[in-house]
Amino acid sequence: QVQLVESGGGLVQAGGSLRLSCAASGRTISAYAMGWFRQAPGKEREFVAAITWNNDSTYYADSVKGRFTISRDNAKNTVYLQMNNLKPEDTAVYYCAAGPLRASGLRIGSRYNYWGQGTQVTVSS
Repeated sequence: QVQLVESGGGLVQAGGSLRLSCAASGRTISAYAMGWFRQAPGKEREFVAAITWNNDSTYYADSVKGRFTISRDNAKNTVYLQMNNLKPEDTAVYYCAAGPLRASGLRIGSRYNYWGQGTQVTVSS
């Protein structure tokens, strides 16, 4: 079992930055692909970003490409999401997820095995 705990959310003005962290415990995440998803009120959960288990590829939703960066530190068992130039439409609960996925499944939430509890990001205009 892998336990995931997100942190780093908060309230920020449009144009600002936040860095989310996802700390894993229970098992090393070095063999897992890691993803970030978000869910805004009244909307379905959507893919934000993902990184392969060996750190060689990253994937982004079109809405965040060029503004968000996903990275991982396997030695710290932690994944990060650096969010720059935040917009009000980025307001959501952000979740990290882990799973033994290949690249073809990284954008699909149901393919992940483990999920964190989420952290709220609110961007004011």
